[in-house]
Amino acid sequence: MQSLLDRFCRYVRIDTQANESAGTYPSSPGQLELGRMLAAELRSMGACNVDVDQFGIIMATIPATRDRQAPAIAWIAHLDTSPETSAKSVKPIIHRNYQGGDIVLPGDSSKVIRVADNPELAKMHGHTLVTTDGTTLLGADDKAGIAVIMEAAAHLLSNADIPHGPIRICFTCDEEIGHGVDHVDLEKLGAKVGYTLDGQGQGEIDNETFSADLAVVTIKGVNIHPAIAKGAMVNAIRLAGAFLDRLPWLAMAPETTAEREGFLHPYRIEGGVAEATLRILLRDFETARLEEKAELLCNIAGLLNAEHPRAKIDVEITKQYRNMAEGLAREPRAVEFAEKAMRRVGLEPKRTSVRGGTDGSRLTELGLPTPNLSCGEHNLHSPLEWTSLEEMATAVKVLIELARVWGEA
Repeated sequence: MQSLLDRFCRYVRIDTQANESAGTYPSSPGQLELGRMLAAELRSMGACNVDVDQFGIIMATIPATRDRQAPAIAWIAHLDTSPETSAKSVKPIIHRNYQGGDIVLPGDSSKVIRVADNPELAKMHGHTLVTTDGTTLLGADDKAGIAVIMEAAAHLLSNADIPHGPIRICFTCDEEIGHGVDHVDLEKLGAKVGYTLDGQGQGEIDNETFSADLAVVTIKGVNIHPAIAKGAMVNAIRLAGAFLDRLPWLAMAPETTAEREGFLHPYRIEGGVAEATLRILLRDFETARLEEKAELLCNIAGLLNAEHPRAKIDVEITKQYRNMAEGLAREPRAVEFAEKAMRRVGLEPKRTSVRGGTDGSRLTELGLPTPNLSCGEHNLHSPLEWTSLEEMATAVKVLIELARVWGEA
Protein backbone atom coordinates (compact mmCIF):
# COMPACT_ATOMS: atom_id res chain seq x y z
CA MET A 1 0.00 0.00 0.00
CA GLN A 2 2.75 2.46 0.91
CA SER A 3 4.70 1.61 -2.23
CA LEU A 4 1.59 2.19 -4.35
CA LEU A 5 0.91 5.51 -2.62
CA ASP A 6 4.51 6.64 -3.06
CA ARG A 7 4.41 5.78 -6.75
CA PHE A 8 1.19 7.65 -7.32
CA CYS A 9 2.33 10.80 -5.52
CA ARG A 10 5.66 10.73 -7.36
CA TYR A 11 3.93 10.53 -10.73
CA VAL A 12 1.29 13.22 -10.16
CA ARG A 13 3.95 15.79 -9.21
CA ILE A 14 5.22 15.77 -12.80
CA ASP A 15 3.30 18.19 -15.01
CA THR A 16 2.15 16.17 -18.03
CA GLN A 17 -0.78 18.34 -19.08
CA ALA A 18 -1.57 17.85 -22.77
CA ASN A 19 -1.43 20.93 -25.02
CA GLU A 20 -3.89 20.79 -27.89
CA SER A 21 -2.21 23.61 -29.80
CA ALA A 22 1.40 22.39 -29.49
CA GLY A 23 1.62 20.68 -32.87
CA THR A 24 4.06 18.09 -31.49
CA TYR A 25 3.81 14.51 -30.22
CA PRO A 26 3.92 14.35 -27.32
CA SER A 27 2.41 17.78 -26.85
CA SER A 28 4.21 18.59 -23.59
CA PRO A 29 7.75 17.89 -22.31
CA GLY A 30 6.51 16.56 -18.97
CA GLN A 31 5.20 13.46 -20.70
CA LEU A 32 8.73 12.64 -21.84
CA GLU A 33 10.03 13.29 -18.32
CA LEU A 34 7.51 10.92 -16.74
CA GLY A 35 8.17 8.38 -19.48
CA ARG A 36 11.90 8.35 -18.76
CA MET A 37 11.16 7.87 -15.05
CA LEU A 38 8.86 4.93 -15.72
CA ALA A 39 11.32 3.31 -18.13
CA ALA A 40 14.06 3.53 -15.51
CA GLU A 41 11.79 2.03 -12.86
CA LEU A 42 10.76 -0.81 -15.17
CA ARG A 43 14.39 -1.64 -15.89
CA SER A 44 15.28 -1.56 -12.20
CA MET A 45 12.46 -3.96 -11.30
CA GLY A 46 13.60 -6.45 -13.95
CA ALA A 47 11.21 -5.89 -16.87
CA CYS A 48 12.47 -6.96 -20.30
CA ASN A 49 12.52 -5.17 -23.64
CA VAL A 50 12.00 -1.75 -22.09
CA ASP A 51 11.78 0.70 -24.96
CA VAL A 52 11.02 4.41 -25.30
CA ASP A 53 10.41 5.26 -28.93
CA GLN A 54 10.82 8.58 -30.76
CA PHE A 55 7.25 9.56 -29.84
CA GLY A 56 7.69 8.96 -26.10
CA ILE A 57 5.63 5.75 -26.12
CA ILE A 58 6.91 3.20 -23.63
CA MET A 59 6.71 -0.56 -24.04
CA ALA A 60 8.06 -3.30 -21.80
CA THR A 61 7.57 -7.00 -21.13
CA ILE A 62 6.88 -9.07 -18.04
CA PRO A 63 8.13 -12.49 -19.20
CA ALA A 64 5.85 -15.52 -18.95
CA THR A 65 6.31 -17.90 -16.02
CA ARG A 66 4.39 -20.80 -17.61
CA ASP A 67 6.06 -23.42 -19.76
CA ARG A 68 3.12 -23.80 -22.11
CA GLN A 69 2.33 -20.94 -24.42
CA ALA A 70 -0.35 -18.52 -23.27
CA PRO A 71 -1.70 -15.46 -25.13
CA ALA A 72 0.12 -12.18 -24.53
CA ILE A 73 -1.99 -9.45 -22.97
CA ALA A 74 -1.25 -5.73 -22.67
CA TRP A 75 -1.76 -3.31 -19.78
CA ILE A 76 -2.11 0.24 -21.05
CA ALA A 77 -2.32 3.72 -19.49
CA HIS A 78 -1.66 7.27 -20.69
CA LEU A 79 0.94 9.73 -19.45
CA ASP A 80 -0.87 13.00 -20.14
CA THR A 81 -3.48 14.83 -18.08
CA SER A 82 -6.42 16.93 -19.17
CA PRO A 83 -5.83 20.35 -20.77
CA GLU A 84 -8.95 21.61 -18.98
CA THR A 85 -7.31 22.24 -15.57
CA SER A 86 -3.74 23.14 -14.63
CA ALA A 87 -1.37 20.32 -13.68
CA LYS A 88 1.52 22.62 -12.71
CA SER A 89 2.96 22.08 -9.22
CA VAL A 90 0.44 19.44 -8.15
CA LYS A 91 0.48 19.05 -4.36
CA PRO A 92 -1.11 15.71 -3.44
CA ILE A 93 -2.82 15.85 -0.04
CA ILE A 94 -3.17 12.52 1.78
CA HIS A 95 -6.25 12.05 3.98
CA ARG A 96 -5.65 8.91 6.03
CA ASN A 97 -8.48 7.01 7.71
CA TYR A 98 -11.23 9.15 6.19
CA GLN A 99 -14.17 9.30 8.58
CA GLY A 100 -16.73 10.99 6.39
CA GLY A 101 -17.80 14.57 5.79
CA ASP A 102 -16.93 17.24 3.26
CA ILE A 103 -13.24 17.75 2.41
CA VAL A 104 -12.06 21.37 2.29
CA LEU A 105 -8.98 21.69 0.12
CA PRO A 106 -6.25 23.70 1.86
CA GLY A 107 -4.88 25.65 -1.11
CA ASP A 108 -8.26 27.15 -1.94
CA SER A 109 -10.89 26.93 0.77
CA SER A 110 -13.62 27.64 -1.77
CA LYS A 111 -12.90 24.23 -3.29
CA VAL A 112 -14.79 21.61 -1.29
CA ILE A 113 -15.34 17.96 -2.12
CA ARG A 114 -18.88 17.63 -0.83
CA VAL A 115 -20.51 14.37 0.18
CA ALA A 116 -23.73 15.63 -1.40
CA ASP A 117 -21.96 15.74 -4.78
CA ASN A 118 -19.90 12.59 -4.20
CA PRO A 119 -22.21 9.89 -2.83
CA GLU A 120 -19.46 7.30 -3.31
CA LEU A 121 -17.68 8.90 -0.32
CA ALA A 122 -20.18 7.09 1.91
CA LYS A 123 -18.31 3.86 1.08
CA MET A 124 -14.87 5.33 1.80
CA HIS A 125 -14.84 5.34 5.62
CA GLY A 126 -11.41 4.18 6.77
CA HIS A 127 -9.86 4.66 3.34
CA THR A 128 -6.80 6.70 2.52
CA LEU A 129 -7.94 9.37 0.07
CA VAL A 130 -5.70 11.54 -2.06
CA THR A 131 -6.76 14.98 -3.28
CA THR A 132 -5.01 18.12 -4.49
CA ASP A 133 -4.78 21.35 -2.53
CA GLY A 134 -7.54 22.74 -4.76
CA THR A 135 -5.38 24.83 -7.10
CA THR A 136 -4.74 22.09 -9.73
CA LEU A 137 -6.16 18.82 -10.86
CA LEU A 138 -4.76 15.68 -9.25
CA GLY A 139 -3.95 13.70 -12.38
CA ALA A 140 -5.38 10.38 -11.20
CA ASP A 141 -6.63 10.28 -14.79
CA ASP A 142 -4.48 8.45 -15.65
CA LYS A 143 -1.65 8.33 -13.14
CA ALA A 144 -3.74 6.09 -10.92
CA GLY A 145 -3.71 3.66 -13.85
CA ILE A 146 0.03 4.06 -14.30
CA ALA A 147 0.70 3.45 -10.59
CA VAL A 148 -1.55 0.37 -10.59
CA ILE A 149 0.24 -1.12 -13.60
CA MET A 150 3.67 -0.39 -12.18
CA GLU A 151 2.80 -1.89 -8.79
CA ALA A 152 1.30 -5.01 -10.38
CA ALA A 153 4.38 -5.33 -12.61
CA ALA A 154 6.70 -5.08 -9.62
CA HIS A 155 4.72 -7.76 -7.80
CA LEU A 156 4.77 -10.22 -10.69
CA LEU A 157 8.46 -9.62 -11.42
CA SER A 158 9.38 -10.34 -7.80
CA ASN A 159 7.09 -13.39 -7.50
CA ALA A 160 8.05 -15.78 -10.26
CA ASP A 161 5.85 -18.52 -8.73
CA ILE A 162 2.69 -16.76 -9.97
CA PRO A 163 1.72 -18.54 -13.22
CA HIS A 164 1.02 -16.22 -16.15
CA GLY A 165 1.73 -15.72 -19.82
CA PRO A 166 3.64 -12.80 -21.35
CA ILE A 167 2.41 -9.36 -20.35
CA ARG A 168 3.15 -6.25 -22.35
CA ILE A 169 3.13 -2.83 -20.75
CA CYS A 170 2.36 0.24 -22.87
CA PHE A 171 2.21 3.89 -21.81
CA THR A 172 0.88 6.31 -24.42
CA CYS A 173 0.89 10.10 -24.76
CA ASP A 174 -1.79 12.71 -25.54
CA GLU A 175 -4.83 10.51 -24.93
CA GLU A 176 -6.69 13.49 -23.49
CA ILE A 177 -6.55 15.33 -26.82
CA GLY A 178 -7.44 12.34 -28.96
CA HIS A 179 -3.97 11.27 -30.11
CA GLY A 180 -3.03 8.51 -27.66
CA VAL A 181 -2.93 5.74 -30.25
CA ASP A 182 -1.61 7.72 -33.22
CA HIS A 183 1.85 6.15 -33.02
CA VAL A 184 1.21 2.83 -31.26
CA ASP A 185 2.64 -0.05 -33.30
CA LEU A 186 0.29 -2.97 -32.62
CA GLU A 187 2.59 -5.45 -34.30
CA LYS A 188 5.39 -4.35 -32.00
CA LEU A 189 3.06 -4.52 -29.00
CA GLY A 190 2.24 -8.10 -29.95
CA ALA A 191 -0.76 -8.67 -27.68
CA LYS A 192 -3.93 -10.73 -28.12
CA VAL A 193 -6.03 -8.34 -26.04
CA GLY A 194 -5.37 -5.13 -24.12
CA TYR A 195 -6.71 -3.48 -20.99
CA THR A 196 -6.61 0.24 -20.35
CA LEU A 197 -6.43 1.16 -16.68
CA ASP A 198 -8.34 4.42 -16.91
CA GLY A 199 -11.68 3.90 -15.16
CA GLN A 200 -13.61 5.30 -12.24
CA GLY A 201 -14.18 3.67 -8.85
CA GLN A 202 -13.73 -0.08 -8.67
CA GLY A 203 -15.26 -3.18 -10.16
CA GLU A 204 -16.31 -1.60 -13.44
CA ILE A 205 -15.50 -2.84 -16.94
CA ASP A 206 -16.16 -0.28 -19.64
CA ASN A 207 -17.18 -2.39 -22.64
CA GLU A 208 -18.94 0.33 -24.62
CA THR A 209 -17.98 3.94 -25.34
CA PHE A 210 -19.20 6.88 -27.32
CA SER A 211 -18.29 7.20 -30.95
CA ALA A 212 -16.65 10.59 -31.40
CA ASP A 213 -15.86 13.25 -33.97
CA LEU A 214 -14.47 16.78 -33.67
CA ALA A 215 -15.94 19.74 -35.56
CA VAL A 216 -13.85 22.86 -36.14
CA VAL A 217 -15.99 25.79 -37.29
CA THR A 218 -13.98 28.60 -38.88
CA ILE A 219 -15.74 31.92 -39.33
CA LYS A 220 -14.03 34.55 -41.45
CA GLY A 221 -15.37 38.08 -41.20
CA VAL A 222 -14.25 41.48 -42.46
CA ASN A 223 -12.30 43.72 -40.09
CA ILE A 224 -12.12 47.49 -40.40
CA HIS A 225 -11.73 50.38 -37.97
CA PRO A 226 -14.99 50.65 -35.99
CA ALA A 227 -15.17 54.38 -36.73
CA ILE A 228 -15.86 53.62 -40.39
CA ALA A 229 -17.39 50.16 -39.97
CA LYS A 230 -20.99 50.85 -41.03
CA GLY A 231 -21.86 48.64 -43.97
CA ALA A 232 -18.29 47.35 -44.15
CA MET A 233 -17.48 45.31 -41.02
CA VAL A 234 -18.53 41.69 -40.64
CA ASN A 235 -17.77 40.73 -37.04
CA ALA A 236 -16.73 37.07 -36.78
CA ILE A 237 -17.20 37.16 -33.01
CA ARG A 238 -20.86 38.08 -33.39
CA LEU A 239 -21.35 35.38 -36.00
CA ALA A 240 -19.72 32.86 -33.64
CA GLY A 241 -22.26 33.89 -31.02
CA ALA A 242 -25.08 33.49 -33.54
CA PHE A 243 -23.77 30.03 -34.49
CA LEU A 244 -23.69 28.94 -30.84
CA ASP A 245 -27.15 30.39 -30.23
CA ARG A 246 -28.57 28.12 -32.93
CA LEU A 247 -27.13 24.94 -31.45
CA PRO A 248 -29.75 22.85 -29.64
CA TRP A 249 -28.97 22.49 -25.97
CA LEU A 250 -32.20 21.56 -24.21
CA ALA A 251 -31.95 18.08 -25.71
CA MET A 252 -28.45 17.78 -27.24
CA ALA A 253 -25.88 19.16 -24.79
CA PRO A 254 -23.82 17.52 -22.01
CA GLU A 255 -25.73 19.63 -19.48
CA THR A 256 -29.09 18.21 -20.56
CA THR A 257 -28.36 14.61 -21.61
CA ALA A 258 -27.62 11.34 -19.82
CA GLU A 259 -27.31 7.58 -20.31
CA ARG A 260 -27.40 6.76 -24.04
CA GLU A 261 -28.20 10.27 -25.30
CA GLY A 262 -25.56 11.87 -27.50
CA PHE A 263 -24.62 15.55 -27.61
CA LEU A 264 -22.90 18.48 -29.30
CA HIS A 265 -20.45 20.21 -26.97
CA PRO A 266 -18.81 23.53 -27.91
CA TYR A 267 -15.80 23.66 -25.62
CA ARG A 268 -13.46 26.30 -27.04
CA ILE A 269 -13.83 29.62 -28.84
CA GLU A 270 -10.89 31.67 -30.11
CA GLY A 271 -10.31 34.63 -32.40
CA GLY A 272 -11.34 38.19 -33.13
CA VAL A 273 -13.34 40.31 -35.54
CA ALA A 274 -11.56 39.04 -38.67
CA GLU A 275 -11.70 35.35 -37.80
CA ALA A 276 -13.12 33.19 -35.02
CA THR A 277 -12.89 29.45 -34.45
CA LEU A 278 -15.25 27.15 -32.56
CA ARG A 279 -14.30 23.64 -31.51
CA ILE A 280 -17.27 21.33 -30.97
CA LEU A 281 -17.31 17.71 -29.78
CA LEU A 282 -19.76 15.34 -31.46
CA ARG A 283 -20.66 12.31 -29.32
CA ASP A 284 -23.10 9.40 -29.64
CA PHE A 285 -23.21 5.66 -28.98
CA GLU A 286 -24.65 5.18 -32.48
CA THR A 287 -22.00 6.11 -35.03
CA ALA A 288 -24.60 6.95 -37.70
CA ARG A 289 -25.96 9.70 -35.48
CA LEU A 290 -22.62 11.50 -35.65
CA GLU A 291 -23.34 12.11 -39.31
CA GLU A 292 -26.69 13.66 -38.36
CA LYS A 293 -24.98 15.96 -35.89
CA ALA A 294 -22.38 16.98 -38.48
CA GLU A 295 -25.16 17.71 -40.96
CA LEU A 296 -26.87 19.93 -38.39
CA LEU A 297 -23.68 22.00 -37.97
CA CYS A 298 -23.30 22.34 -41.74
CA ASN A 299 -26.92 23.47 -42.04
CA ILE A 300 -26.38 26.17 -39.41
CA ALA A 301 -23.26 27.32 -41.25
CA GLY A 302 -25.17 27.42 -44.52
CA LEU A 303 -27.99 29.52 -43.09
CA LEU A 304 -25.57 32.01 -41.54
CA ASN A 305 -23.61 32.22 -44.79
CA ALA A 306 -26.85 33.00 -46.64
CA GLU A 307 -27.73 35.72 -44.12
CA HIS A 308 -24.20 37.17 -44.15
CA PRO A 309 -22.87 36.59 -47.69
CA ARG A 310 -19.68 38.57 -47.08
CA ALA A 311 -18.67 36.16 -44.35
CA LYS A 312 -17.28 32.67 -44.91
CA ILE A 313 -18.17 29.85 -42.54
CA ASP A 314 -16.54 26.43 -42.91
CA VAL A 315 -17.16 23.26 -40.90
CA GLU A 316 -14.40 20.64 -40.84
CA ILE A 317 -15.17 17.24 -39.27
CA THR A 318 -12.36 15.02 -37.99
CA LYS A 319 -12.92 11.40 -36.95
CA GLN A 320 -11.71 10.69 -33.41
CA TYR A 321 -12.76 7.24 -32.14
CA ARG A 322 -15.57 4.69 -32.38
CA ASN A 323 -17.68 2.67 -29.95
CA MET A 324 -15.61 -0.31 -28.77
CA ALA A 325 -18.62 -2.63 -28.32
CA GLU A 326 -18.53 -4.15 -31.81
CA GLY A 327 -14.82 -4.94 -31.67
CA LEU A 328 -15.07 -6.51 -28.22
CA ALA A 329 -17.81 -8.81 -29.44
CA ARG A 330 -15.22 -10.47 -31.70
CA GLU A 331 -13.13 -11.51 -28.65
CA PRO A 332 -15.58 -12.05 -25.75
CA ARG A 333 -12.84 -13.38 -23.47
CA ALA A 334 -11.46 -9.84 -23.09
CA VAL A 335 -14.41 -8.89 -20.90
CA GLU A 336 -15.24 -12.35 -19.55
CA PHE A 337 -11.72 -12.87 -18.16
CA ALA A 338 -11.75 -9.40 -16.57
CA GLU A 339 -14.99 -10.34 -14.81
CA LYS A 340 -13.44 -13.60 -13.64
CA ALA A 341 -10.41 -11.75 -12.23
CA MET A 342 -12.62 -9.26 -10.38
CA ARG A 343 -14.68 -12.04 -8.82
CA ARG A 344 -11.49 -13.72 -7.60
CA VAL A 345 -10.68 -10.62 -5.53
CA GLY A 346 -14.19 -10.35 -4.11
CA LEU A 347 -15.76 -7.84 -6.48
CA GLU A 348 -19.02 -8.19 -8.35
CA PRO A 349 -18.08 -6.79 -11.76
CA LYS A 350 -20.31 -4.32 -13.55
CA ARG A 351 -20.25 -3.77 -17.31
CA THR A 352 -20.64 -0.09 -18.09
CA SER A 353 -21.23 2.17 -21.08
CA VAL A 354 -18.99 5.22 -20.98
CA ARG A 355 -20.12 8.66 -22.06
CA GLY A 356 -16.63 9.27 -23.36
CA GLY A 357 -13.74 7.28 -24.78
CA THR A 358 -10.34 5.87 -23.93
CA ASP A 359 -7.31 4.71 -25.87
CA GLY A 360 -9.15 1.38 -25.82
CA SER A 361 -11.82 2.77 -28.14
CA ARG A 362 -9.33 3.29 -30.96
CA LEU A 363 -7.22 0.24 -30.13
CA THR A 364 -10.31 -1.94 -30.40
CA GLU A 365 -11.21 -0.29 -33.69
CA LEU A 366 -7.68 -1.02 -34.95
CA GLY A 367 -7.97 -4.71 -34.06
CA LEU A 368 -6.78 -5.01 -30.44
CA PRO A 369 -9.83 -5.68 -28.21
CA THR A 370 -9.27 -3.36 -25.25
CA PRO A 371 -11.89 -2.85 -22.53
CA ASN A 372 -11.26 -0.29 -19.79
CA LEU A 373 -10.92 -1.21 -16.10
CA SER A 374 -11.51 0.73 -12.88
CA CYS A 375 -8.50 2.09 -11.02
CA GLY A 376 -9.96 4.42 -8.37
CA GLU A 377 -10.49 7.68 -10.28
CA HIS A 378 -13.13 10.20 -9.16
CA ASN A 379 -14.12 13.74 -10.31
CA LEU A 380 -11.91 13.63 -13.38
CA HIS A 381 -10.48 16.81 -14.97
CA SER A 382 -11.29 18.93 -11.92
CA PRO A 383 -9.53 20.54 -8.95
CA LEU A 384 -12.03 18.44 -6.93
CA GLU A 385 -10.49 15.23 -8.30
CA TRP A 386 -9.72 12.52 -5.74
CA THR A 387 -8.77 8.88 -5.54
CA SER A 388 -8.87 6.06 -3.02
CA LEU A 389 -5.68 4.17 -2.22
CA GLU A 390 -7.69 1.08 -1.33
CA GLU A 391 -9.47 1.12 -4.69
CA MET A 392 -6.13 1.43 -6.47
CA ALA A 393 -4.78 -1.48 -4.41
CA THR A 394 -7.79 -3.57 -5.41
CA ALA A 395 -7.07 -2.73 -9.07
CA VAL A 396 -3.53 -4.08 -8.57
CA LYS A 397 -5.00 -7.35 -7.30
CA VAL A 398 -7.34 -7.49 -10.28
CA LEU A 399 -4.39 -7.18 -12.69
CA ILE A 400 -2.50 -9.96 -10.91
CA GLU A 401 -5.52 -12.25 -11.13
CA LEU A 402 -6.07 -11.22 -14.74
CA ALA A 403 -2.52 -12.39 -15.47
CA ARG A 404 -3.35 -15.73 -13.85
CA VAL A 405 -6.62 -16.12 -15.78
CA TRP A 406 -4.99 -15.49 -19.17
CA GLY A 407 -2.12 -17.78 -18.13
CA GLU A 408 -4.70 -20.54 -17.78
CA ALA A 409 -6.23 -19.84 -21.21
